[in-house]
Amino acid sequence: QGQFVESGGGLVQAGGSLRLSCAASERTFNSYNIAWFRQPPGKEREFVASITMGGYNTVYADSVKGRFTISRDNAKNTVYLQMNSLKPEDTAVYYCAVGGWGVAPSAWHVWGQGTQVTVSS
Repeated sequence: QGQFVESGGGLVQAGGSLRLSCAASERTFNSYNIAWFRQPPGKEREFVASITMGGYNTVYADSVKGRFTISRDNAKNTVYLQMNSLKPEDTAVYYCAVGGWGVAPSAWHVWGQGTQVTVSS
């Protein structure tokens, strides 16, 4: 599955937007389902969204549905998470996960290093 790197995190006010990227160095990245998870301070890692290898099927957590959009550009070996209408409760470290399926972290095989998202009220 190679190496991949998350980017795009930062500090934003409530109601604002951020776009996270998960970029891979190998084209084999395009053969895998990709997910975003997040881990709020002091809490367990939780599922945010996932996308199939072809990009045709997506799944979202209820807490982000209608606000976040997961997409992928296989020509760029990159998966994106567009986050709109951000809330303070979206504050977390966001992780890209590769090669699994489902909402359980244990169902995913390879993880990125994470990127911090902080939403101020």
